Amino acid sequence: MHIAIITAGGAGMFCGSCMHDNTWARALLAAGCEATLVPTYTPLRVDEPDQSEAHVYFGGLNVFLRSRFSWWRKLPRAWTTWLDQPRILQWATRWSVSNDPASLGELTLDMLAGESGPHREAGAELARHIGEELRPDVVIFSNALLVGALRQLRGVFPGPVYCTLQGDDVFLDALPERYRLPALEAIRTRAAEFDGFLVHSRFYRDYISRYLGLPAERFHRLPLGIDLEGHDGQPGERRGEPFTVGYFARIAPEKGLQHLVAAFLRLHGEHPEARLRVGGYLAPQQRPFFETVRRAAQPLGDAFEYVGSPPTHADKVRFLRSIDVLSVPTEFLEPKGLYVLEALANGVPVVQPAHGAFPELIAETGGGLLVPPRDPVALAESLRRLLRNPQERYALGRAGQQAVRERFSMATLARATLEVIDAGRGHGASLATATPQAASSPAISSPSDQPPLEG
Repeated sequence: MHIAIITAGGAGMFCGSCMHDNTWARALLAAGCEATLVPTYTPLRVDEPDQSEAHVYFGGLNVFLRSRFSWWRKLPRAWTTWLDQPRILQWATRWSVSNDPASLGELTLDMLAGESGPHREAGAELARHIGEELRPDVVIFSNALLVGALRQLRGVFPGPVYCTLQGDDVFLDALPERYRLPALEAIRTRAAEFDGFLVHSRFYRDYISRYLGLPAERFHRLPLGIDLEGHDGQPGERRGEPFTVGYFARIAPEKGLQHLVAAFLRLHGEHPEARLRVGGYLAPQQRPFFETVRRAAQPLGDAFEYVGSPPTHADKVRFLRSIDVLSVPTEFLEPKGLYVLEALANGVPVVQPAHGAFPELIAETGGGLLVPPRDPVALAESLRRLLRNPQERYALGRAGQQAVRERFSMATLARATLEVIDAGRGHGASLATATPQAASSPAISSPSDQPPLEG
């Protein structure tokens, strides 16, 4: 079985989706499959062994220039390919390539225009590479925003093509309104041509199928998977040290750091020995937001620490082992939540908002507490509860760690992938009936089906 995954680079940041795609490719290779990870826009930035091909398709600089300048489109392709070299793109991501939706509306529509738009040559190059050089059994797009390339791929590739949906709505909702509605319409029209869709939670299956107007029965659920190697923290190993709350995610308003700081200020007033450690990628456009958070955290003094974006897997694990509880109180409806699994893999319990994929993750792992979204008071109460009850912290961390090792490993991810492909080849059954994860957990169809709030 040869599976090609077309992924999208994160413009120099650690992007959860492309990092998971890289882990996915590694999992398939470890399971005995042939797997090719095809990068688009920019090279991937990952903290594990990089499985992606060296050549970048739809190179970000050329995509920008072809969308912005009609004269650039008229240049011979041989004159512009040098801009797609990984080292050039890596340099550019430090200075000029942005993934901020607010500035990418026109470019998004150009990409979605596919074979009739300004990027048809790049689409043809990708199609030829997949259909004539790689010749895989299955192709998987990592997001719906790449759907403009689907029809050109269909012209040279006869096999099944799936699309993973893992936060496309977040990007689309951030587009300026004059671009958002045409982009949605283009995706809804073209996405219907995929053979099926892959999601990581039942919540997101229901949400994104309604959002894009696609039949829910065409969606298949894959469990998230992480590489457990190196995640060797043990529940309760920090006993006797100051209670430390951690945040580990991209620094942006939708990730909710402002809510965590507000909650921690309440906690710190009663427990001045407590500490708050923050890690995650900070994009240039988010620096004003982060400065606002810093000012709000000034009363904490040295109790507040921003450690930046840990550059390696080992650095990430060291950060997770330095905290007693993780909280990323997102404002948006998180479709994945890899940071939850990474914390639990090290025996660190979590406190998360009761929306998005978090209720499912907590129900399946038993590794944390749920609180009402956007409620710093309730969040502070749950953090206080875990500060005062180290045995409960230990029990939650131990349960979560065991569940992650049993149900969210790379082997589980690879096995589930092959099951959904086999089901699609046979009778089109969805993964909801094909994997142990889906069969053992109740579907969430309304808020009343979700686990009760804690704290």
